[in-house]
Amino acid sequence: MKRLLAIVVGVSALASARTVNAVPVVPNFTQGSMTSNTETTSTVTETINSMNYDTGYQYVVTGTNVNMDGTSLSPTANLTTENTIEGVTSTWTGLDLNTKPNFTVTSPGGSFQFTESYSGPGLKTQTIIQRTTEIQSVTSTTSQFSN
Repeated sequence: MKRLLAIVVGVSALASARTVNAVPVVPNFTQGSMTSNTETTSTVTETINSMNYDTGYQYVVTGTNVNMDGTSLSPTANLTTENTIEGVTSTWTGLDLNTKPNFTVTSPGGSFQFTESYSGPGLKTQTIIQRTTEIQSVTSTTSQFSN
């Protein structure tokens, strides 16, 4: 009889066993680091166009032992000029040098000095600068973490 009792007890123990569920495993880091590198390259091409205009005119006469025919030293200001450069139109009025007076030596054979100059309005200088610039940017980021 003892043997039968042992078997009954064994079956009873199996009937009362509990169900076991699994628990998810989560990694637990104690320390670490992460490095990120970013490189950027940009190319900038530019053109700088500088135009220098003189909007007036200058007429200069100097001398010694010279005479002028006529009543006015200044030529007539009625010569209109128009200029277009790269879509920019400029208009100005200058002197008509066909109306300037004539100069003669007062005492022929004597020493004399005479200078006449005219600088009219318009474009005096144009400077064009073309350049290309390369810009390089490097960013390195390191993140440290610990538990």
